[in-house]
Amino acid sequence: MKRQQRTKLIEYQSRAYTKGTIEYINSQWVFFEEETDEASLLEEYLNREMEVFRHSHWKKGVLCEEGKLKIRNEILFLDHNDKVRFRKPLLHSLEQLLEKISDDAFYQFITHLNSLQFSIYDCIYCHNHLDFLEGAKRKEGVNFLIFDNQEMICNVQHHFGYYEKEHDRFEFTINNGRRTIIEKIS
Repeated sequence: MKRQQRTKLIEYQSRAYTKGTIEYINSQWVFFEEETDEASLLEEYLNREMEVFRHSHWKKGVLCEEGKLKIRNEILFLDHNDKVRFRKPLLHSLEQLLEKISDDAFYQFITHLNSLQFSIYDCIYCHNHLDFLEGAKRKEGVNFLIFDNQEMICNVQHHFGYYEKEHDRFEFTINNGRRTIIEKIS
């Protein structure tokens, strides 16, 4: 699996965006988050990647000034009541863990997590023990992850052993009692 395939798998995860609308109120652009209806000034998102819904599809650019989205070499002017979305950041420890595991383990972990109706963007806690073993010849231990999709909680224990062979075992436990295990040895 190439870097591009990993990126695509991450890019198409559910609940990867904070969505909402923008309004021009009292000479200021205000972002209203769809889920919570909380308001924040759009200036807080300056220089971040943002997408605006126009002509039945999302246009991606960088918010360069309030009310202006830079898409490649052109400027798109935002309109009152535009639908917009911002990609949510992943937890840093989860991002680091995903970088370190093999392509097969990466693919199996994410696709199985998705089959349980969870997204990597649902991660609310990640203890990445693998990060503490940087430089060690023999790497083994357990990483702990917790996911919350607003309907269920999923606890994942990632047992790993990287020395003569690479061994990844993911144990998924959902709050309804369902448990599954996937294992990869190479």
